[in-house]
Amino acid sequence: MAAGAVDWERFSEWIHCFCIVTFDLEVGQAIERIYPQHAVLSERERTNVCYLAFPDSNSGCMGDTEYHVRLRTAPDQPIHSRNGNHHDTHHQQPANNTESHQEAGHFTGFVYFRQRRAPDLPRGYFQKSFVLLTRLPFLSLFSRICHHAASLYFDEGDKILEAVASSVGQWPKVSPGSVVLPLLGQVFSTVVAEGGGGESDAEGCEKVASSLNEPDALDGLLMLVPHLQLLWELIVTGEPIVVIASSPTDCSDMVNCLSCMIHPLVYSGETRPYFTIHDSEFREFTQCTAGPPSVILGVTNPFFGKTLKDWPHTLRLTDTTSLPLMGTIPRIKSKSTPDGAAGIYSHYKTFLHQEKSVERHILGRSGRPRSVQSALLRRYLLELTQSFLIPLERYITKLMPLMRQVSPFGAPPAPQHFNQEDFVQCLRQAGPQLTTSLRGDWEGLYRRFFRSQNFRQWYEHRHKQLTLALHKLHLQVLARVDLDAWMEGKHEVEVVDMVLKLRQKIAICDKTSSTRSSTNETRNQLEKQLQDIEKRLPEDLRLLLSTNAAANTPPLDSTSGLCL
Repeated sequence: MAAGAVDWERFSEWIHCFCIVTFDLEVGQAIERIYPQHAVLSERERTNVCYLAFPDSNSGCMGDTEYHVRLRTAPDQPIHSRNGNHHDTHHQQPANNTESHQEAGHFTGFVYFRQRRAPDLPRGYFQKSFVLLTRLPFLSLFSRICHHAASLYFDEGDKILEAVASSVGQWPKVSPGSVVLPLLGQVFSTVVAEGGGGESDAEGCEKVASSLNEPDALDGLLMLVPHLQLLWELIVTGEPIVVIASSPTDCSDMVNCLSCMIHPLVYSGETRPYFTIHDSEFREFTQCTAGPPSVILGVTNPFFGKTLKDWPHTLRLTDTTSLPLMGTIPRIKSKSTPDGAAGIYSHYKTFLHQEKSVERHILGRSGRPRSVQSALLRRYLLELTQSFLIPLERYITKLMPLMRQVSPFGAPPAPQHFNQEDFVQCLRQAGPQLTTSLRGDWEGLYRRFFRSQNFRQWYEHRHKQLTLALHKLHLQVLARVDLDAWMEGKHEVEVVDMVLKLRQKIAICDKTSSTRSSTNETRNQLEKQLQDIEKRLPEDLRLLLSTNAAANTPPLDSTSGLCL
């Protein structure tokens, strides 16, 4: 298929662009090509891509190196205007489902760097990177897509970019559910879902997890099992952590492992899987006068060992070719050890006490398959996080107003505010001790959690869900109320107000159409209520309202897009 026939709007739902980055003797790393050429990248984004596309020290990266990165995007350009084509279609707003999965302020980049000896070249080496940029944080999926596409690109050249674009342009929309994605002789399948990923049952397809926050691979944490409680508390409370490794592959994988530790709670701090001294946010992260921000930073340049020496928590990894036995990376409470010594450098005192049996339970005796260890580790972390969340979920459901407070003739009620002291009081009777044997200062841990961005984002999300549930309940109450009895003795202006209100609610139902039977039933009931009222109006007034309804669409309120 010719490049001009590509559905660029659909392409941009999945991928922003590809960047081919090479080494120029005069300027260093430089972007050789951006495809499609109409894709928009600011100068700052181009510079960041150039430096992130090459390992800091590539002398030991002979062959192919794969890793992922994360970079901020220009704040002045909305998502839907950043990847267009030569036609008007690129100015159209993507579907709501697409935007709900996209990260508004960041690109996730997937890098395939190749370095080969080439005596015929001036520097004696061939060095080039294939970079895939997307706003969708589907880590496993795009890692495999990048590997497949980049391998073919280095063998066959630019025509592969056009072939990839043609295939991606025929993919389905980004929306919840199972999707099958054919690409250049392979078929990838995944499940796109809000708040987590899964695996497709499509036979013959490669199955991949579809969310950055789905812990589909936590193998990197197996060597840190004795320190799980320490690391888990650092992540759940949003403490700044720097991961120092010898390669971008190792540091990016570990940053992802750490951010996934608290699943299904979403880590809300910054993550930079691979970070360089040339990054546009270098000063922001390394010279903040108020102390290090809430970020997990992955680095390889030894310079960071001195620059970030005052950071409270450092995880230093050894070369993957000489990794110690699982569970043997030590915790070091002093930073005076020789450079390069693997360990967790932190003075943090955990609120909870990790049970001694955890290491034996997960790692077992020698010879236990690594896949089994990984599954046990994943289950342990999931149960730990769930025990932490259950009291929060139990408390927040109590913030819902009583059913009798939902009036069909007034505005939907709002949830009560989260009171931290009230929650702490509830811990004594309904705390985590009901679901876990871990002991310690749970109250102190929660109070520290309340100061973190993780809590703020969790609470905003849950408060929004409660608000939407109340709006849905309000619609159901309005749909079932006896309006015939209500109309007795009412002035025409009040009845007209009710007609307009019902029309607006019906419009909301139409805008947020769903396949759920409860939604359709509510909409039908509202329509019947409207028809019954209109029948009782004088003919001239009914005609006037019908004329106005045809000419005007009632505006949606601020929560209308989410109420059902």
